Amino acid sequence: MPLYEHVFIARQDLSNTQAEGLVEHFTAVLSDNGGKVVESEYWGVKTMAYKINKNRKGHYAFLKSDAPPAAVQEMERLMRLHDDVMRVLTIKVDAHGEGPSVQMQKRDDRDGDRGERRERPAFGGGDRPDRGGFGGDRGGERSGGFGGDRGADRGPRR
Repeated sequence: MPLYEHVFIARQDLSNTQAEGLVEHFTAVLSDNGGKVVESEYWGVKTMAYKINKNRKGHYAFLKSDAPPAAVQEMERLMRLHDDVMRVLTIKVDAHGEGPSVQMQKRDDRDGDRGERRERPAFGGGDRPDRGGFGGDRGGERSGGFGGDRGADRGPRR
């Protein structure tokens, strides 16, 4: 049977248990139609790049499945009809990756690096020798300050 990876976004006003219940529901749809879910991950609530149906955030879930195309089509059809699901993406893959997905690896890396900080150069002494000192000496004539004399010859403001 072909291998697929599915990502779907559910509405932000659902609870975590309701979002995970959606994962279980769609897993059952696949298994009822002759497929199986190899692995599932709940990525949590994430901020989206743009609003979808007036939502700024959404519950993200990821499924790896081994199912016939008819089972995947049925699951996608039900996802698109479900009021709580905002977006669905299904990709056919040659093989499933080993271990957790990239999103879960990021979370694990962040948790492990909390105590460590990168060393930063001292103020004004960075590792860029082409920038001299504090950056104020760029050559040419420039008016200082915040406003300068831009627009001074425009006349009175109305």
